[in-house]
Parts: sequence; C-alpha cells; structure tokens
Amino acid sequence: MQEVALAAVKQAAPLADAAKVAPWLYRLAVLQSLLYRRKCGRRRRLRDRYTDEVQHTDRGRPLALDPLDWLIAEERRGLVRRALAELAARDAEILLLKYTEHWNYHEIARHLGISHAAVEARLHRARARLRQELTALNVVEVP
Repeated sequence: MQEVALAAVKQAAPLADAAKVAPWLYRLAVLQSLLYRRKCGRRRRLRDRYTDEVQHTDRGRPLALDPLDWLIAEERRGLVRRALAELAARDAEILLLKYTEHWNYHEIARHLGISHAAVEARLHRARARLRQELTALNVVEVP
C-alpha cells in the first residue's frame, strides 16, 4: 500500500475528472503489484544463482549458506592457519598433506621417505601439537 501511495504522489499529471480516481487508483495498484513481483523474482533468481555458485566452490562440498555459519567457519580457518604457522615445518607439512591434500598414509610415507608406522606416529604428535596451539589461542577446549 505504501508503494501505491508513493506512486500516486509521484504522478506528474493530476486527474481532472474525480469520477476516474477509483479506476486510476486500481490500475496503479495493479501496476505496483506487478513491479513488486518482478523485483521479488529478480531477487530470487540472484539468490539462487549465488547459492549455486557458492555450493560449487570449495571442491564440490556444499558450504554453509547462513552468513553466521560462513563467518564462524572463516574465523575458524584463520585460527587454524595461525596455529599451523606456529608449528614446526615438518608437523605442518604432514598435517597439510593429510588434511588439505587428502593424501593417504602410504602416499605420505612414500613422499617423506619414511615408514607407514612413522607417518602414524608423526601425525599423532602433530595433531597433539596443533591441539596445544589452538588451546593456547583459546579456541579449543581440551577435555
């Protein structure tokens, strides 16, 4: 109704015949309704296009579409990066190979020139050190 009232006020040419006010106002209301539906459709298409683009990023995994979830996830990623920067290079390397490159233990062992058991032990220690760094940043509560 507000949009119809604003459109009526913005009309440049005043009506000369008072009997034609009702049909004129009705037609104005219909036009404003159509414009509103068109605007809603544009917004919906834009939102759907954005949703499709966001869902297809990050290696095909669907991302959280809620802005708060996105913000929290982005903050968490930043804190993990800071904690990784504090780790020794060999700990950071093995964690990155495992969790960002998604290498299995055999691939890591072959790349680093160590045994499968050594990969398990190093990953265990590296995760513990990362947990300590995150605790130092007051991010993770260790049970």
